[in-house]
Amino acid sequence: MQEYIEIARRLGGLREAMGLEIADLAAQTGVEAEKVGAYESGMVEIPVGYLLKVAQVCEVDMTALLSGADAHLTSHSLVRNGKGLSVERRTDYDYRDLAYRFKGKKMQPFEITVGSKVVADMHFTEHTGQEFIYCLEGVLEVRLAENAFEMNPGDSLYFDSRTPHAMRAVSDVPARFIDVIL
Repeated sequence: MQEYIEIARRLGGLREAMGLEIADLAAQTGVEAEKVGAYESGMVEIPVGYLLKVAQVCEVDMTALLSGADAHLTSHSLVRNGKGLSVERRTDYDYRDLAYRFKGKKMQPFEITVGSKVVADMHFTEHTGQEFIYCLEGVLEVRLAENAFEMNPGDSLYFDSRTPHAMRAVSDVPARFIDVIL
């Protein structure tokens, strides 16, 4: 689980710098203390919704949690094709942060590429907030609890992120999509 260790270290360091105990941060983010501790251990996947909530509670930019660098632009941020900040959070998804230089974001936009996998290998996550997915390439299957939606380029889906959700490409061609988390 090497991909979580650096983010986990930043989470723990931020919490300590804020003078918060795990229970304090848990109460402020609405996440169980055991999960907060697990996220800070670097041994489990850290949901992006949790990172967004910690950033809001601690009044820092999520870019600092993801990369260790601060965002600095306040009027606009142009990210050229293929140039988003690569975020190593999960091994089965390729994330690119599309607003990593913008300070004070109200939403978190990602470009994500996911390959094919069998349904049994899909990893479900849930977190606070809402999510918007727009399919760019390939055929994307989004599972929301027991419902499955097949999305083609140009299709979009908006949902409550507290619903357990997972994605996969339906064919051998990876699916690429925009995922905006609020």
